[in-house]
Amino acid sequence: MVKQLITVIAFILGLALFANGMFMLVAPETWYWTVPGVPVRGSFNQHFVRDIGIQYLLMGVAFAYGALNARPRLLLWALPTTWLVGHAIFHVLEVATGLCGPEYLLVDFAGVTLPALISLGLFYGHYRMQRGASQAVSHAAAPSAPPKPK
Repeated sequence: MVKQLITVIAFILGLALFANGMFMLVAPETWYWTVPGVPVRGSFNQHFVRDIGIQYLLMGVAFAYGALNARPRLLLWALPTTWLVGHAIFHVLEVATGLCGPEYLLVDFAGVTLPALISLGLFYGHYRMQRGASQAVSHAAAPSAPPKPK
């Protein structure tokens, strides 16, 4: 049940990241003005928005493909998780250094912090399940102790 939940959530996250990336590539200026908190962080730069759009496309593919293929999942999810968590930390540091006000922690939550937390949970959840499965296999393969003499 948990394994299915992890893969479904990962696939949905992958689709959302992919859709955001497509939005950034196809309509960068509309994306810039539509996403809360983006315009206050600097002037519109089409090249920059599209560059990051490519990153979101790739992260979306990594999560969706990893949801469908368990073998490369940890590696596929490690890289976008690292980026998403780093991105969220960067946003917190912007508030901590006074670049923007603390209200932006709420403004950014759905688009920045929540994806980072979800990806971290997915990565850790799959890691724990994979580790538990490998330990179960190693215990099953281990020879049993001989009976103690009476």
